[in-house]
Amino acid sequence: MFQSFAVTARPEQGPPRLKALREVLGKAGLTGFLVPRADVHQGEYVAPHDERLGWLTGFTGSAGFCIVLPGIAGVFIDGRYRVQVKAQVDLDHFTPVPWPETKPGDWLRQQLPAGGTVGFDPWLHTADELSKIETSLQGSGISLSPCENLVDAIWDDQPAPPLGKVRVQPLDYAGESAAEKCARLAEQLRQEGQSAAVITLPDSISWLFNIRGSDVARNPVVHAFAILHDDARTTLFIDPAKLDDETRAALGDGVTLRPPEAFVPALHTLAGPVRVDRATAPFAVSQELDAAGIAHVWGQDPCLLPKACKNAAEIEGARQAHLRDGAAMVEFLAWLDAEAPGELTEIDVVTKLEGCRRATNALQEISFETICGSGPHGAIMHYRVTEETNRKLASGELLVVDSGGQYLDGTTDITRTIAIGEPPEEAAVAYTRVLQGMIAISRVRWPKGLAGRDLDPLARYNLWLAGQDFDHGTGHGVGSYLSVHEGPQRISRISEVPLQPGMMLSNEPGYYREGAFGIRIENLVAVIEAPALAGADDRAMLAFETLTWVPVDRRLIRAEMLSPGERAWLNDYHAHVRRLIGPRVSDEAQAWLETATAPI
Repeated sequence: MFQSFAVTARPEQGPPRLKALREVLGKAGLTGFLVPRADVHQGEYVAPHDERLGWLTGFTGSAGFCIVLPGIAGVFIDGRYRVQVKAQVDLDHFTPVPWPETKPGDWLRQQLPAGGTVGFDPWLHTADELSKIETSLQGSGISLSPCENLVDAIWDDQPAPPLGKVRVQPLDYAGESAAEKCARLAEQLRQEGQSAAVITLPDSISWLFNIRGSDVARNPVVHAFAILHDDARTTLFIDPAKLDDETRAALGDGVTLRPPEAFVPALHTLAGPVRVDRATAPFAVSQELDAAGIAHVWGQDPCLLPKACKNAAEIEGARQAHLRDGAAMVEFLAWLDAEAPGELTEIDVVTKLEGCRRATNALQEISFETICGSGPHGAIMHYRVTEETNRKLASGELLVVDSGGQYLDGTTDITRTIAIGEPPEEAAVAYTRVLQGMIAISRVRWPKGLAGRDLDPLARYNLWLAGQDFDHGTGHGVGSYLSVHEGPQRISRISEVPLQPGMMLSNEPGYYREGAFGIRIENLVAVIEAPALAGADDRAMLAFETLTWVPVDRRLIRAEMLSPGERAWLNDYHAHVRRLIGPRVSDEAQAWLETATAPI
């Protein structure tokens, strides 16, 4: 099994660790300390060595941070984790803070009216993040001060940094050689008058060099730093223990290999101006450049947009991965429907689903911890079942299963909400509204230049009419056998990045009623040039190609709520599922599929 069901959050361990942190805080002459979720590479997912936020507080969500002060420790969490945090932290010692509604600077002004000095590790925060806090603290008497990491100072049994072996991503899947990528990005640096770019994001480095790793669970990325020069020369700062002779040879003569400890000295030797991404690079990078008197300019990581806009080989790989994954999902759903309610637990469901994916003989990893929430657990958006929380599926409840697989040719992410027995009417009505939102995103055509925030309301319209909503984005970017969450593209009310052909995103509206049920329906889609329409304006338009082919639960659909266009889309989608997936599954699953995809 890739997935473990061990309990990782121990709220009772938080208070003594918090006490120890406050003791070193006082000795350091600081009033507070910032404890982020992020590591030095600013990836969303972190290795055990870097799970400082979880170690201190017990909170294991993929986003958030803690600010520790003498009298209060605020755990800042967004809408996805409002329910989860209550179960994972000791609420007598840690205070959940709704974020981003409450900004850290505003919270600090309220908690430290007499001022103070708040320490931070400059390797764990970006310049953009710190600048926003400092701006909000102006005139307050509160200052931020870089310092050694105080959590590391008290974490006696902190795991060692990861040393996952690096492997080469074949050109058939990558679609472009590393040398070609470096030359293309170096040309951009020359055009902008920049001598070099510092690259720190694990998925950017993995994409640029066509390598994959295992430094972070579920995400085949490599922990390293890189410098790309304007003549296409590159230096990769990576632990030599991660590389074998074959990988070294594949990287080629154009890549200079250095150990991680050589990164900072190398920064001091650069000739400016050097591009640094203020939103993703550690603040320490610009700090070191400034100390050495080397000019730097703020600019986006040069890999972000090229990585997001998948080439033809990557798109075709995604199609094949989703057909394979779709067949595994259909085998799983057919099995689930054949089981009697009350006999299965959430762990049984997760175990079976992983087994179906493993049976493809192509699964490299799951793409994240499977979210399998029955009944009230479905309302916890990022619920992870453990041996302590495991519950049986019961008739009359909904089951939310959000899962994915990592394959050499693509990364998948799919959510289906399943009726166990006869569903409550209010849940079925809400489900249909969520489905209408998913269909709206699937069908939409839009003028080139629009961003994810322009499409996001389409997924919420029918929910809004009923006074309902969901507290997460409608969609996130997805990598090509890389991170299941990939920027900069998103379908979200805060996303200003224009959508471009080749971008892959999730389409996953939902609805959650705390203590009762959760609903989410998710397909992956790719941005394409919109097909021509008779009588249309001479206007460049984009659309989505659906990549995911798995039935949605017809038992939860109230067909009378669907418009003719929505009904036609759903029937056409299910016809495609029958045609594409039917030949790939067992006779039993094929019989189930015929019923599950019958027209409505």
